[in-house]
Amino acid sequence: MDWFTGIAIFLTMWWVILFCVLPIGVRSQEESGEVVAGTDPGAPVIANIKQKLIWTTAITSIVWTAFALLLMSGWVSLEHPLGRLMG
Repeated sequence: MDWFTGIAIFLTMWWVILFCVLPIGVRSQEESGEVVAGTDPGAPVIANIKQKLIWTTAITSIVWTAFALLLMSGWVSLEHPLGRLMG
């Protein structure tokens, strides 16, 4: 895996993990009873975006490192994704 492919895979994983992390711990205005006039009742009260971006980057780094180690070990490859599993 060259550096460009590594970055592309990291960014793809980062976006997927971001969308998994975004809904965690979100309370809507309706749930908290603080609906602001002119906004959607389902809008979050406090989104904690900065914290979620940090968590997303940390989780992605761990997942990407594990993926890179699997690639370097030869168990999987980008050319043959099932690697040794299929013989």
